[in-house]
Amino acid sequence: AEVGYLTNETVFSLTELPARLAVIGAGPIGCELAQAFARFGSEVSLIEAMHGIMPNEDRDAAEVVQQSITRDGVRLLCCGKDLRVERTATGKRLLVDSHGQHYDVTVDEILVGVGRSPNVEGLGLETIGVEYDKTGVKVNDRLQTTNPRIYAAGDICSRYKFTHAADAMAQIVIQNALFPHPFGLGYASMESLIMPWCTFTEPEIAHVGLYEADAKKKGLEIETYTYKLGEVDRAILDGEQEGFARIHIQKGTDKILGATIVAAHAGDLISEFSVAMKAGAGAKTIAATIHPYPTRAEVNKKVVNLWRKAHFTARTKMLLTRLFAWLRR
Repeated sequence: AEVGYLTNETVFSLTELPARLAVIGAGPIGCELAQAFARFGSEVSLIEAMHGIMPNEDRDAAEVVQQSITRDGVRLLCCGKDLRVERTATGKRLLVDSHGQHYDVTVDEILVGVGRSPNVEGLGLETIGVEYDKTGVKVNDRLQTTNPRIYAAGDICSRYKFTHAADAMAQIVIQNALFPHPFGLGYASMESLIMPWCTFTEPEIAHVGLYEADAKKKGLEIETYTYKLGEVDRAILDGEQEGFARIHIQKGTDKILGATIVAAHAGDLISEFSVAMKAGAGAKTIAATIHPYPTRAEVNKKVVNLWRKAHFTARTKMLLTRLFAWLRR
């Protein structure tokens, strides 16, 4: 704190472009702002303790973005250890070890993007029976705190740190607090939410539902299909061929459990899968839906068609061959 630092809020108060910028933390916020400042013309160093950027995303998805921000001039220092910061006559000095090498970086500004801790101390919550810990206020599925007359919504009580998540949670609170069912039925719940999110780098990474690792932890058998954006005509025309669409479908059904899209405007494209999952519409519905040509949205249908083709078995082909042969008599 002695050398001073910026956050994703205070960074927008800058009146001059820092010639040299260090970003600590290669999560979504760190990557978004590192790429943005590199494109503005800053010399950007992105420091991350983990191996690679955005550790919560699929590795190949994060790798696409990592290559993009590196091309934009961001210097990535992964597996950073023993980070030290001090003020010097020429700026703010960072000393860090990365992959066995020692780096000495001097910058004009430091941006911290390593997440936040909930600010709940000093509110007197314990005096009104509202429990909390270092992760935030404790709530149930209806967003009631341990004092059932008090509700909470947003970052303070959720792992989803998004504006749209806070909005959805606020709607749950309003319904449950102001319009409760007289017999305790029909409450809105967090469990019912299908929560998409997007990292606004270029290209974007958008996701909804389960990752493959999540499905394995839940003991769910899935089939995973990936379609490269470079095979979509609109992406080729626009010169934006990096990325892919990926879906996870529960084995033996057409139920979509999760989807990831890496592409320009991925945040827009993911909504089709979000709606399908919320409505209980499966892969068959998307496969049967007409998508205008040429648009990027075709990637959604094309990745679902991989599932459909995989289930066009040799037996089905044989039966259809016999049927058509009989019809031609």
